[in-house]
Amino acid sequence: MIKFSICDDEQAETTYLSTLVREWAAAAKHTVEIKCYPSAEAFLFAYEDDNTVDILLLDIQMGEMDGVSLARQVRSGNKTVQIIFATSYMEYIADGYDVEALHYLIKPVEKEKLTAVLDRAVAKLAQGERTLLIQTAGQSTRIPLHEIRCLEVMQNYVTIHANEEIRIKKTLSVLEQELDENFFRVGRSFIINLQYVRKVTKDNVELDGGHNVPLARGLYDKLNRAIINAM
Repeated sequence: MIKFSICDDEQAETTYLSTLVREWAAAAKHTVEIKCYPSAEAFLFAYEDDNTVDILLLDIQMGEMDGVSLARQVRSGNKTVQIIFATSYMEYIADGYDVEALHYLIKPVEKEKLTAVLDRAVAKLAQGERTLLIQTAGQSTRIPLHEIRCLEVMQNYVTIHANEEIRIKKTLSVLEQELDENFFRVGRSFIINLQYVRKVTKDNVELDGGHNVPLARGLYDKLNRAIINAM
């Protein structure tokens, strides 16, 4: 199922876009779930409880909170959602580049153009890899697995070394179950992403970026086999 969220302060627009999405889904034989919101604030309120949206269709000009600000907030914790702007004003398009929007559609949105964009969005979702869902201080963050270099135990916490460092109170064993075959546990305190391995010695693993991780005794040959299999 593909989960859509449509956010626009004009009821007629959300109804129109919902109709187009359902027609596209029926023709392409996709199962969709569509939720509509009259404001950025209404979307964010719902998003706090369920952030599993796949495709976000939103207006740029809305009420107190504009669509670009909404997209920026969503993108900060979700790197995989496909964001599509629908706007009546070309001059606002440049404001959204930093949220990695998939496309900008000029209103009134044409069915053929939306269909092409949705096909691209689904293709990108299919290519996207798994993410690690992290919940801290009432906030949920999805980290694409390919961004994670390693996970490190520090006392009762685990630090996730990715594009940014995130520290959570969770066991390494629990997190290990949520990773894929590109990850290898090199000891009691570290799990590494094999895609970042630069050099391996009998007792140390050097990762891209200069991160050095101790390698537990007896794992040298097993790690090298895992690296070969991951290529």
